[in-house]
Amino acid sequence: AALALLCSSAAAVVVWKWLGKKQIQKKMEEARRTRDEGVKKMAKAVQQFREQVPSVQTDAILSLPLLELTGRLREGSLSPKAVLYTYLERALEVTQQTNCLRHFIPECEEQLQEIQQQREKGLLYGIPVSIKDHIGHKGHLSTCGLVECLGTPVQEDSVLVKVLKRQGAIPFAMTNVPQSLFNYDCSNPIFGQTLNPFNHQKSPGGSSGGEGALIAGGGSILGIGSDIGGSIRLPSSFCGLCGLKPTAERLRGGPVCLLNMDVCSRPTPVPCALGPMARDVDSLALCMKALLCQEMFQLDPTVPPIPFNEEVYSSSAPLRVGYYDTDSYFPLPPCMRRAVRETRGALQAAGHQLVPFSPPRIPYVMTELFLKTFFADGGRAWLDVFTGDIVDPSLKPQVNCCKIPRLGKKLLALILKPLQFLVLLQLKNVATLSTCRSVKEMWNHHHQIQVYRTEFIARWRELRLDAVLCPVLGPAFTMGYPGKLLTAISSTMLYNVLNFPAGVVPVSTVTEADEEELKLYQGCCDDPWDRTLKEAVAGAVGLPVAVQCVALPWREELCLRLMKEVETLSREK
Repeated sequence: AALALLCSSAAAVVVWKWLGKKQIQKKMEEARRTRDEGVKKMAKAVQQFREQVPSVQTDAILSLPLLELTGRLREGSLSPKAVLYTYLERALEVTQQTNCLRHFIPECEEQLQEIQQQREKGLLYGIPVSIKDHIGHKGHLSTCGLVECLGTPVQEDSVLVKVLKRQGAIPFAMTNVPQSLFNYDCSNPIFGQTLNPFNHQKSPGGSSGGEGALIAGGGSILGIGSDIGGSIRLPSSFCGLCGLKPTAERLRGGPVCLLNMDVCSRPTPVPCALGPMARDVDSLALCMKALLCQEMFQLDPTVPPIPFNEEVYSSSAPLRVGYYDTDSYFPLPPCMRRAVRETRGALQAAGHQLVPFSPPRIPYVMTELFLKTFFADGGRAWLDVFTGDIVDPSLKPQVNCCKIPRLGKKLLALILKPLQFLVLLQLKNVATLSTCRSVKEMWNHHHQIQVYRTEFIARWRELRLDAVLCPVLGPAFTMGYPGKLLTAISSTMLYNVLNFPAGVVPVSTVTEADEEELKLYQGCCDDPWDRTLKEAVAGAVGLPVAVQCVALPWREELCLRLMKEVETLSREK
């Protein structure tokens, strides 16, 4: 009787799990069907417009830089309708090739009517803008790539979307993200994998990967992403774009993903920042200028009322710039270090002062400050996000590490202790995920982050720096590799821990010589992680190569100033 009861209980569990999976599949299929219907409706609307106005110069509109496009819209030589439908048509083509869109925003046609009735034309009048999946838009889902978020649409526009609309922008699309946002690939079980528009074997980066692919493919001229470990800067690096992660409190988004565990909405000493992505630095500056307005300061009183300082951005005074081409933690591929060296030379030749700079204690920052912030509980809260969901293959390495019991993690660390130092470090990063075992320990962790920030700023001020030039992870990884190399993001993660504004600018492309030099790359110890990185970036000839520019907190204009200088010099070259 006991055996029969046990068998029937086991059968019931199996049936229950099977029914649960069927329910998940049904929800995902419904979400995909809704997206596909939206794409068809938008394609039909675009076709109708093309039939009504066949004379629209599509290529001419798509080739205009943002500053020129805003000028043409404001003077009336281009109509907002022609610009919107031109970008909608191009976005349809790009998403067909790369799967970068999660959803079109049909209300963009209502916003088009709305801006034409506004008494004053805002700074982004008539500009179609794409936004990352988790940035709240009224009437639309904010999914974070999770089935649990498929039920309830957002009830009101986020602050950032309200301000964009107030400035005359037209949000027209929401872009794809990795599941839970905690990945720098761009794949989730609901809407699938987004591809890099330059090479479909490569990742567009993440977590703002849909934005990266859409803008790089020409389907959007301006996008809004978010960044908590490099999520604006990595897609910008992988896709050859300019992207800015501001000081986190400089912009606010308002309500985002409805899950408490959305990495961009939970309280943390390493805050999430919202920021712009575009094809040139002037576009980022215009977006910041538009967003840092009275509307933003009134809608969210926690945003410091500091308007954009045009004088700092436009200055031509020589800068004193610190530089480094490696953080001595995770050595980057030869082409990324070459980019820093060449940019340093160009800046020096242009009259700027370049000073060697060495960021302190990066292994400590990575293991004890950054990862401990997100996995203070050993990753349990993050794992809860996947309850009743299917884990995306790109996240399985991290999820499986978090599932190892605490005792098992300690045993693994002991077994591997005799091996190379970096191997042990890597294990600590993604397997042991050193936890905060008490509230007191958590407060101490927060305090240690403040201590490190103070130390870093002191070193910066000793050298009297205006800004810093440094590498960013790249070139674009082959699909599936970002999930295997979480710790490779040390180049971007550092400035999330510090909460410094940091931006990425493309300066070159991967050459045949870079590819040859990569064959000799051994990283730090020629260990499994170094070899995996080598595999991840191989076959990248012709793909974008970028550098990173950094300034002190609240000095976004200075960061953009250096980025603009770098962009100008690289284009001249």
